[in-house]
Amino acid sequence: MNLAIPKWSRLTPSKGSNPSPLLKEIEAERYLVGGAVRDQLLGLTPKERDWVVVGRTEQQMLEAGFQSVGKDFPVFLHPNSKEEHALARTERKTAPGYRGFTVHAAPDVTLEEDLLRRDLTINAIAEGHDDTLIDPYKGEEDLQQGLLRHVSDAFSEDPVRILRIARFAARFGKWGFKVTHPTHKLMQQMVKSGEVDALVPERVWQETVKALQTERPDRYFEVLRNCGALARIFPELEALFGVPQPAHHHPEIDSGIHPLMVLQQAVKLSDKPEIRFAALVHDLGKATTPQTEWPKHHGHEARSSKLVKQLCKRLKAPKSYRELALAVAQYHGHYHRAEEMRPATILKMLEGIDAFRRAERFEEFLIACEADQRGRTGFGEAEFTQGATLRRAYAAAHSIDTKSILTDGFEGKAIREELQKRQTAAIRTALI
Repeated sequence: MNLAIPKWSRLTPSKGSNPSPLLKEIEAERYLVGGAVRDQLLGLTPKERDWVVVGRTEQQMLEAGFQSVGKDFPVFLHPNSKEEHALARTERKTAPGYRGFTVHAAPDVTLEEDLLRRDLTINAIAEGHDDTLIDPYKGEEDLQQGLLRHVSDAFSEDPVRILRIARFAARFGKWGFKVTHPTHKLMQQMVKSGEVDALVPERVWQETVKALQTERPDRYFEVLRNCGALARIFPELEALFGVPQPAHHHPEIDSGIHPLMVLQQAVKLSDKPEIRFAALVHDLGKATTPQTEWPKHHGHEARSSKLVKQLCKRLKAPKSYRELALAVAQYHGHYHRAEEMRPATILKMLEGIDAFRRAERFEEFLIACEADQRGRTGFGEAEFTQGATLRRAYAAAHSIDTKSILTDGFEGKAIREELQKRQTAAIRTALI
């Protein structure tokens, strides 16, 4: 890996009117840290900037005009830029999970000690006011080599770091970033010790959604699987690996490989994380197919829907994710058979996914199902017509005006029956 490392621009001083001498002193002494330095070194535009202040007290920060916002450790907002400034601190593990820490923040905590508590070397680089990089743990070298390496064994004290390193593997997947062997072994130990079991659903979901928004979200799940965490966090996905599928439909054969391929196709088709999630979990039911029926998976759609409900409930997934994922899980088989189905069956599917009230969801459904088609070995660039067929069917059914049915004198239950009759006829005509 050969990254061009640009020089960080001169750090911006306070632009407030008549800043206090103390504020000027703190600005001259502070260090830019973490993601902002890392992203700039990678040639990316940082989304936000975080700062560490060494040698100061909470009282001095308040006197300089900073606003205290930290609950568990001293974090402040700059009076003008509103960027976060934290006092240099160390952390000590006191209980299982990611919240079991005691924080020590004091003027005697050095910058190097603060950087030592961070997760990865690439996130443990600081920059001073004179543009000098402070890099005691060789993070810049790891950036150049595309390596994800833990800073210290304290990495194992926080299970969220397993999710974060998997997410970084996804975010920097286009550069081929890899987890180093020692870090991988440490992650495995964290899983075996049960540390990963302390993760709360909200944090798992938060990191997963961030990963789904990257260019290589499949890497997130691969890293989790390689260290054993996928089986603990996403057991429904883990259970798919090793389950065969018919080779003529799925040359990749393995039911666990398929959803990761589908996920990558979804990335090419849409930037919506809801679509990518639905694409990932659409086939969960194949893991529950009796072995006597392998490699076929008759009726897996209904079983997939049940498992999607289970997964979404456990992770507290938002309604928009859950509803689309359920629609794709239940009806993706209908999509694939679109050109073989009777008009009445197509109409039933359209009603099932609430297409007439949720046109946007219908389009999201089609995209996720197309990703399913393409997420197979040798099918990535193939031509498919099912989406166009269903769009024509939808347009035809949607064109039927309920007002005309009322004008024709239909009442009560007869209105719906007549509407379905006319919609079915319209679909039949459109697909001739």
